[in-house]
Amino acid sequence: MTADRADGLAATARALAAGDVSSRALTERTLARIEASQPVLNAFKLVRAQAALAEADAADRELASADGSARPLLGVPLAVKDDTDIAGEPTAFGCRGDFPPKKEDAESVRRLRAAGAVIVGKTNTCELGQWPFTEGPGFGDTRNPWHTGHTPGGSSGGSAAAVAAGLVPAALGSDGAGSVRIPAAWTHLVGIKPQRGRISTWPWPESFNGITVNGPLARTVADAALLLDAASGNHSGDLHKPAAISASEAATRDPGRLRIALSLRMPFTATPKRLHPVVRRKVMVLADRLAALGHDVEEADPRYGQIGLDFVPRATAGITDWAREVPDPHLLDPRTREAARLGRLLGGAPLRLARRAEAVLHRRVGAIFSTYDVVLTPTTATPPPRVGTMAALSGWRTDRAMIAACPYAWTWNVLGWPGVNVPAGRVGDGLPVGAQLLGPAGGEPVLVSLAAQLEADQRWYEQWPAHPAQAS
Repeated sequence: MTADRADGLAATARALAAGDVSSRALTERTLARIEASQPVLNAFKLVRAQAALAEADAADRELASADGSARPLLGVPLAVKDDTDIAGEPTAFGCRGDFPPKKEDAESVRRLRAAGAVIVGKTNTCELGQWPFTEGPGFGDTRNPWHTGHTPGGSSGGSAAAVAAGLVPAALGSDGAGSVRIPAAWTHLVGIKPQRGRISTWPWPESFNGITVNGPLARTVADAALLLDAASGNHSGDLHKPAAISASEAATRDPGRLRIALSLRMPFTATPKRLHPVVRRKVMVLADRLAALGHDVEEADPRYGQIGLDFVPRATAGITDWAREVPDPHLLDPRTREAARLGRLLGGAPLRLARRAEAVLHRRVGAIFSTYDVVLTPTTATPPPRVGTMAALSGWRTDRAMIAACPYAWTWNVLGWPGVNVPAGRVGDGLPVGAQLLGPAGGEPVLVSLAAQLEADQRWYEQWPAHPAQAS
């Protein structure tokens, strides 16, 4: 195991099972890396040093017993985003204020613990996960390990920064409008937005009226698939319970010859936006590689229509729900209070209409899968912006800037379908960009298989950022 950065998730689990390293030693190294990186990257909101070491000691005792090989992540240090409950810890979700400790683990954390993981801490996220940057007065600025003058994205920016810098081998994030895929694209990671309900959002029966799901960030497809499998499953109170899959098995399987629709057209938003030429070139190169691997790739676009009318009520009403959980609403960002007010207006009939429209959207957008197996799009329209670019804008200007930078990801949240970000290369000062593979309901196995094939060709996991302190 390297002392300065975490090895992959699967490799770490194998080393622990083989007795090559102890969980205590791994956890101590992880905590030391986090502590050293915090002044520069600021990836973590909360570090559970003593609790994590106690969990590691318990894992070592189990590893020494005959039962130690039964749990796939036994003793592996992991992180989760600070919208996810850990018993005994607060869930501030990027907000200021004095939040009480939670009494129970979220279902996803319960399942990670059942798989044997050691939870070292909670990663930073922007306020209530609204924006594609991870900055705020409640915790400061989280920075991109590839270039610390730039954002790692959001809202799962802390999880992305922690994995990209090698602080932890993988981390859990959440994705309500691209919040796993966007930071994965901007930090050179694999990020999976799974099918709605694949990973439980309990204690919420569904999160943000069904647009937000939990998903893994990792350096390789196999590692992301392993974390997805470990976290997957449902609480009895969940509203969405898709049939089980094995992402790890899919990551070892040849995808076969697929029909891939390359879509560069952006959904309608009534705001100005443009695909940056450097991002376009990288995605086109990736499309060419997929064709060289034997797939049929041609340009075609899903019929999105006015899908934004179905997104806004669900997103803003979700902000209203979360804002009610904040101990002191006066400490919220003015943009958050504005969104919560809009959510109160849209949370009745407009929200019900938006939910009923989903079946129509499934038929209209899903028609593309009668011809194609996968849709390939840019994950973002631009490379990662500099830190501070959006943080001080008004609500309307933030929305415009956010849509201009990230117009591609949110539609799949409305649909509840899976998508996978894959690294598409680096541009400018070494800043990463990504492409997303999008599929229909329950389509994770095909997407994961295709991503694994592309990874074997591109070998993006061999690239690491420079030491963050030298990357400014």
